[in-house]
Amino acid sequence: MSTRQRVLITGGASGIGRATAERCLADGYEVIIIDREGDGIIADLSDASATLAALETALQGGPITRLVNNVGIVRPGRIEDQTLADLDAAVSLNVRCALQCVQALLPGMKAAGFGRIVNISSRAALGKEMRTVYAATKAALIGMVKVWALELGEHGITANAIGPGPIRTPLFEKANPPDSPLTQAIIKGIPVRRMGEPEDIAHAVAFLLDACSGFITGQTLYVCGGMTVGAASS
Repeated sequence: MSTRQRVLITGGASGIGRATAERCLADGYEVIIIDREGDGIIADLSDASATLAALETALQGGPITRLVNNVGIVRPGRIEDQTLADLDAAVSLNVRCALQCVQALLPGMKAAGFGRIVNISSRAALGKEMRTVYAATKAALIGMVKVWALELGEHGITANAIGPGPIRTPLFEKANPPDSPLTQAIIKGIPVRRMGEPEDIAHAVAFLLDACSGFITGQTLYVCGGMTVGAASS
């Protein structure tokens, strides 16, 4: 395996992506970010052609053997209000982009006999009100890593997902207004009695990106303060 440890993070300019980028830098990786803002490669990842061009730019610096599919969009709404445009937008950014990134980086991973893929899914994949299209696409990311684990394991490539619970990011606060009763109910129900921070997710990502995590693949790690177990008692 090359001594250069390059990691690509989509949507790495803010929130969970930014915290992950900072952690990866601290761990000694060469970090490449693709986002529509920030200091990395600027691209609209909701567009397949723009994504392709950005990936070609990223790979000009050499193979990338670690990938964090973090970029995503939330289109909240009750089932009767979810539109086909909402579905198309969520599928394109949350699912198509992840697949496109894996396909672009795969030749380099296979040549190195090593790779780490981490999809940022969501606890909402298990069900959450007002999240039909979001939950569907985040569940798709979980299904994808199970297939990739089976197909890529022989090449030294692992694929896992992380399911964040409520994390204090601009994206969460936009989709979950602080004064909303639903939001307050979420926060009160977290067993560890606090909101998650982006650094909580970055720590979990770092674990799965590590070369020592090669016997873990096809798994989903919920970093949710215990919410997948149940709600805190009042």
